[in-house]
Amino acid sequence: MDPDLMLVIGLVVGAFSIPSIMGSLSDGRVPRAAAIAVMVAGGLIVLAIRDNPGGYALEDIPDVFVSVIGRYVN
Repeated sequence: MDPDLMLVIGLVVGAFSIPSIMGSLSDGRVPRAAAIAVMVAGGLIVLAIRDNPGGYALEDIPDVFVSVIGRYVN
C-alpha cells in the first residue's frame, strides 16, 4: 500500500473517531469502538511515516491529501 494513502486513511479515521469519543463520553459509555479506531489510525500513520523514506513534515500533509484524492478520483 502506498504510504501517502496510509497516511490519509489514518488521518481520516482518526478525525472520524473524535465525535465517537465525545458522544460516548457524554452518554457515560466506554468508547470501545472509538478506541479501536484510534489504534487503527495510529498504526496506519506510523506505518506511513516508517515507509516514507523522508518522513512527513506538517506542511506536507495538505499536499499529500490533494495528491491522493487526485490520484484516486481521476
